[in-house]
Amino acid sequence: MFCAISGVAPELPVVSVKSGHLFEKSLIAKAIQETGKCPITKIALTLDDIIPITGNPAVNSRVFANASIPGMLATFHNEWDALMLETHQLKKDLHSVRQELSVSLYQHDAACRVIARLVKERDEARAALVNVQASGRSASTMGKRTSTAADDDVAFDPVSGSTKRSKSGIPTDVIDVLQSKSAELSKMRKKRETAPSLSSPEAIKLYDLKLASPCHKTSTHGIYSLALNPGTPAIVATAGADGTLALFDASVGKRSTLLTGHGKRINSVAWAGSNLLVSGSNDKLVKVWRQESSGTYKCTSTIKDVHNNDVVAVSTHPTNTYACSVGADGLWALYDIVAAECLSSVKDDSDSRYLCGGFHPDGLIFATGGDDSFVKLWDMKTQKSVARLTGHTGAVAAHSFSENGYYVATAAADGVKLWDLRKLKNFMSINAVSNATSVVFDSSGRYLAVGGIEATVYDVKKDWEVVKVWEVKKGPVTALSFAPDATALYLGAGDHNLRVYA
Repeated sequence: MFCAISGVAPELPVVSVKSGHLFEKSLIAKAIQETGKCPITKIALTLDDIIPITGNPAVNSRVFANASIPGMLATFHNEWDALMLETHQLKKDLHSVRQELSVSLYQHDAACRVIARLVKERDEARAALVNVQASGRSASTMGKRTSTAADDDVAFDPVSGSTKRSKSGIPTDVIDVLQSKSAELSKMRKKRETAPSLSSPEAIKLYDLKLASPCHKTSTHGIYSLALNPGTPAIVATAGADGTLALFDASVGKRSTLLTGHGKRINSVAWAGSNLLVSGSNDKLVKVWRQESSGTYKCTSTIKDVHNNDVVAVSTHPTNTYACSVGADGLWALYDIVAAECLSSVKDDSDSRYLCGGFHPDGLIFATGGDDSFVKLWDMKTQKSVARLTGHTGAVAAHSFSENGYYVATAAADGVKLWDLRKLKNFMSINAVSNATSVVFDSSGRYLAVGGIEATVYDVKKDWEVVKVWEVKKGPVTALSFAPDATALYLGAGDHNLRVYA
């Protein structure tokens, strides 16, 4: 007997005295409460009109489908079929999602390539614009160069010894001089032989600290640049944090001259011949110093209004007539240091901050390094960037060209890298020196000195084998320079002393 409402055998069966139908007690009670009528006959019905029926308490009602083993097997079979159908649908959905993800990844890769191509085209357009502007300035000023000095782009004040920034490009006659000198040096370099007086690795291994002589004020520590006089190598110019230039006489082991004129720290100094010095400072000035007949040095010209930030490096051309300055404002400029004239200035199209710069030994290539971790090579004839050396992960603090003309070494926080200029390829990395702050080849190109927390000399011809390591208490090493034939190593660090290892 089954409930007239649910069609299932009731657990608590009741019967209506008015209709005689059998109900589940909970179902008929709810129906009476809501409607007050019998759900089957629709006649009025109350709870008093239903009578409970006492069933057999030992037997529980079961659904027929699960009351036997065949019924249970049929149920399991149906559930298995449903599970298989659901699994199949999930597999189809997974395949569809994988296809959508593949399309999305492809679109992302295509977008990245488009962005890279657009960035490259933007950089090329910027470079072309700079070249067009430089060509226009050069064309507009070439006629002026044949006129009087008052009509030139540069106004030089002989009283103050200062000159304002030139807007013209490098004149054709200057480019001819640069090319002629480059051809001469390149020809000489091919015939260059190693001097028999060059120090051997065994001799350098015996070098030790021979002298530590004070060159600058003790109140402001740091020597940031060294330069040996090409005519008298015993005279070493040092650039100090106290804003002075010191001339150290290695033959007597002490400072001979102190030059004052800069208002802030001097970052770089370079010789132009044996009687001219060029210096660059945090006061945004480039100064030219000349040796007078009495032997003393005097500032003969101050070049200003070119950089609007620190001058971080100066480098003289092999002609000893021209020099370049590099600024933290991302600008480098070429000067005629004899006429105290700015011939050209080139602003990097990126927002990088230059930290170093210098001429190739042949003088037709100029290199700059900065906080963008790149080293850029510039063609002096066109003032265009012709190559970019990428590989460092930190700011490039220093670089040095080898005298063979093929190699350049760059120093950064991740160590020192060696580059072959013929292939523009990094062929050697020295990672043992962390936080490298200075690097320099000797005049023969046989040895490479690297400065960081300590000073290290490497032998180029013996697979860059370490020759000697010196600990420097007042590190880091900020300036290095070899004496001729590597007979000594001059070192500047975080104090006011010039160190000589020999």
